[in-house]
Amino acid sequence: MSTNSLGSRLVLTSFGESHGKCIGAVLDGCPAGLELDENDIQPMLNLRKPGQYAISTQRQEDDLVSIISGVFRGYTTGAPIAMVIWNKDQRSGDYDNLITKMRPGHSDYPASVKYKQFNDFRGGGRFSGRLTATYVLGGSIARKLLQITLRIETNSYTIQIGNIKIKNNPTKNMMNSIYSNEIRCPDQESVDDMITAIKSAKKSGDSVGGIIESITVNLPVGLGSPIFNSLESDLSKALYSIPSVKGVEFGSGFAASNKFGSQNNDEFVIENNKITTTTNNSGGILGGLSIGTPIIVRIAFKPTSSIGKIQNTVDIDKKQNTKLGIKGRHDPCVVPRAPPIVDSLVSLTLADHALQGGFLKPVI
Repeated sequence: MSTNSLGSRLVLTSFGESHGKCIGAVLDGCPAGLELDENDIQPMLNLRKPGQYAISTQRQEDDLVSIISGVFRGYTTGAPIAMVIWNKDQRSGDYDNLITKMRPGHSDYPASVKYKQFNDFRGGGRFSGRLTATYVLGGSIARKLLQITLRIETNSYTIQIGNIKIKNNPTKNMMNSIYSNEIRCPDQESVDDMITAIKSAKKSGDSVGGIIESITVNLPVGLGSPIFNSLESDLSKALYSIPSVKGVEFGSGFAASNKFGSQNNDEFVIENNKITTTTNNSGGILGGLSIGTPIIVRIAFKPTSSIGKIQNTVDIDKKQNTKLGIKGRHDPCVVPRAPPIVDSLVSLTLADHALQGGFLKPVI
């Protein structure tokens, strides 16, 4: 299968480049009969798109989606669903000096070698975070499919920016406030400090990273296909396809290495005639299979690589050392725009496994 595709039964294929004419996606395997139009996709695109806040890139893209196949009379037909977004606000001239100068932290050098300098380097080309909009195209549909058929709900949100961590653990009631602020953090007490951290980095020509947490509820037991297509394996693969992601952990994650088994094991109990666990250190997955408790995953993002500060690099044509300060419009922190992207990839992966395992109920 092409490396531009994700999934087995529900397959998302992404196409386009950051500064090309358009970007888009084809979602193949969606069952017929799902009520669908652009209004089911656009809201999540709006949450991801650039230029909304002072702390994000000021590239102005409407990111308006057009569905060009796979939907007829307001319902999916079972055919591949093709969707496109036209790029409008490129400033490709900002990248003229980057043909031979390799940007620190970017894929420029290995891509230049692999593709013999034929790759589209403008805005990172195929390696740009702009392509995450194509994940949202398919993820929005997968999200609706899971909600209608299995009542599965995924919510992702910011829990850390730089060294500023969330002050209060999110509660169920706080989930409605994720998008009430530009950080996409459900804990209102932490927002101002996080904004200050981003603005401070931006003012000095630098950037910061952070952590997104994602919680998925109402899962059936047994979702997943061990061993190499386990739920953790496939979710991790999907989440690592987001540029800037450098770490993924489930449940207690790395903290489990500091515990005894008696502390980390989730003990089973029966509550309301249903088997559950007293804790959720497993993050809702055991042996690569869902156990019915919430899937909890945290995703670590590195600081944005495109920064204004002068850094050392090389000119690959002249084969000499040089210096580079990156121009253009870039996010001082990509984390606030990431929650809808994480939601999309988690939904795509879970919907794919639900189709593989025969869990999905008819959509009609």
